[in-house]
Amino acid sequence: MVHLTSVASDATAKRGSVVEGMENIKIDEPAEDEVTASVYGSRFAAQELPQHEMPEHEMPKEVAYRMIRDDLTLDGNPMLNLASFVTTYMEEEVEKLMAEALPKNFIDYEEYPQTAEIQNRCVSMIARMFNAPTHSDDESAMGTSTVGSSEAIMLGVLAMKRRWQNKRKAEGKDYSKPNIVMNSAVQVCWEKAARYFEVEERYSYCTQDRYVIDPEEAVNLVDENTIGICAIIGTTYTGEYEDVKAINDLLVGKDLDCPIHVDAASGGFVAPFVVPNLAWDFRLEKVISINVSGHKYGLVYPGVGWVVWRSPEYLPKELVFNINYLGADQASFTLNFSKGASQVIGQYYQMIRLGKRGYRSIMMNLTRTADYLAATLKHLGFIIMSKGGGQGLPLVAFRLNPALGHHYDEFAVAHQLRERGWVVPAYTMAPHSESLKLMRVVVREDFSRSRCDTLVKDIKLALDTLNKMDEQAIDNHKQHLTMNTASHKSKNSHPHYKKEKHSLQGKHGKTQPRLFQILHSRFPLVPMCCIINRVTYASHIEKGRVYACHSPDSLDGRWQLPTRRSVLKRVLRLKQRTLRAARVILR
Repeated sequence: MVHLTSVASDATAKRGSVVEGMENIKIDEPAEDEVTASVYGSRFAAQELPQHEMPEHEMPKEVAYRMIRDDLTLDGNPMLNLASFVTTYMEEEVEKLMAEALPKNFIDYEEYPQTAEIQNRCVSMIARMFNAPTHSDDESAMGTSTVGSSEAIMLGVLAMKRRWQNKRKAEGKDYSKPNIVMNSAVQVCWEKAARYFEVEERYSYCTQDRYVIDPEEAVNLVDENTIGICAIIGTTYTGEYEDVKAINDLLVGKDLDCPIHVDAASGGFVAPFVVPNLAWDFRLEKVISINVSGHKYGLVYPGVGWVVWRSPEYLPKELVFNINYLGADQASFTLNFSKGASQVIGQYYQMIRLGKRGYRSIMMNLTRTADYLAATLKHLGFIIMSKGGGQGLPLVAFRLNPALGHHYDEFAVAHQLRERGWVVPAYTMAPHSESLKLMRVVVREDFSRSRCDTLVKDIKLALDTLNKMDEQAIDNHKQHLTMNTASHKSKNSHPHYKKEKHSLQGKHGKTQPRLFQILHSRFPLVPMCCIINRVTYASHIEKGRVYACHSPDSLDGRWQLPTRRSVLKRVLRLKQRTLRAARVILR
């Protein structure tokens, strides 16, 4: 996902100083005879690095390398980033291969025919891993590499939409209102695909007890305008595998002409080795396309993805472009054109270096480590929300047990771990799951048992620290980190695109809203139901109202507030700028 950066205005660019007023202080430039060949003895070490305007003159390569390298030391350690599925370790030999391939433009098949052949080998291996039909040349599977699963999903949606349109045109029916059915816990690239290609989104919403798609509900959402159903093998939130077979059987039983695209971005390289008998791929007749990320559990550095279609029937010919201006005739079905060859070569190395046994060994080890971490966290009092024993991705999703009456939430725990170098995300579940908060640890190849034990020790230390702090101190600490930590700042995001209301996050708050954090931290024992910009955060609620109670005994939609006046006074004492951002009415 690319960060949308705002270009600084001239006034901002000229301001430039870290502390206001420092721009008026004049500091002499070093004289010629004061400069040495040492990086830190050069004049560049006494100057600010260019930020907005390209400099007029060059600098020595050693200085440029060192200055940028020093700047990057402020980044976190990738191996301690347990929020990401993306690969952070590869062997030195494959790193050399990938570095040697950096100048190669993958799309130039005429100049680099062997690189193109390596992609074809990868596609064939991945398609067979997904049990693609190979009995006939006319109906054999086909696929391509992409820069990641986002592009792969875009291509999959395009193919489903165009196939549906062609069918509707042939029948003389309206083809202007396509829709797609998916779980509300989908990755944002599915929202993008639907929005960019003008396809209506139809969601099977999560509940407080179910975080995957409901097969029957999904199939009931299908009508004559449905281009397909998205099923996920390894959800972003809890890593669960959705029941693709149940969806397939319901579609077959009802004789519905609706295909399934399987988003196996995270699970495509896990499920075949950990649960090989699980039917989710081309063994099911309604599954017509599958995407997978090579840079996740495919064990390749970012970014490479793959998409495979069951047969040419499901990839309309008009979407494929034939070109010859790079010296040879070639077919192209991509959203971008030029891209590096390194990641494709890296994928091929991993598949022939490790083989099926190597991948199986790694994935089984990761599964064991995830199960060990889950058991340890459960012993510490957390509620485990992810599936163990290989029934989901090797990750652990967990939350605090509300029965223990903690005066802090998962976000406070995440902040404490961040101070120790760990990046363990805290977030709210998908819409309609009662704003559950949880944390998630992604177990990657380089997350050993030893490192897992270190994490557990730091989690215990974080809990001990928070237990010794009062509510006000925790709230002040979180506000301080949110406002002053560099990683939390969005100063480069263009203000025009903030607070959008068209995505699932904008509509339902898939990530934690600031107001809800403050209300929950101030009233930990009172379930707060709040509306922020007309977005509902709980059931039993009227639009534009907020209700709170010690127990939701009343199901008539009007939860009683025993001490209305005292609660109102406490709410009014919250930060005024936060309250001004939302229309909150206590009744």
